[in-house]
Amino acid sequence: MSNATHQQLLAERSALLAELARLPHVVHGSIVERYTVCSRANCKCHQGRKHGPVMCIVVNENGKQRQKYIPKEMRELAVQYVDEYKRALTLLDRISAINVQLLQEKNNG
Repeated sequence: MSNATHQQLLAERSALLAELARLPHVVHGSIVERYTVCSRANCKCHQGRKHGPVMCIVVNENGKQRQKYIPKEMRELAVQYVDEYKRALTLLDRISAINVQLLQEKNNG
């Protein structure tokens, strides 16, 4: 690997790490919409017209999936947080690939 390529990889890794640092609101989860049935015996939801949709985020807690209700005013923010998590994963994958290349260079050099 040439010195220029080495420097390019280091510069790219630095840029990716800087972008990663600008993603403080990451949430590992999935957004789902649910329709629910209530406990009132004569409610319309028992004839097929369920309540909803309500937005939930599915997260893992202690190895178990849990659904957490997201208020209407927080829905856009919740979607943004999940999207930021996905972006962070993409950045980490690329950083990892760069690090592998740098390790191989050290091994061959």
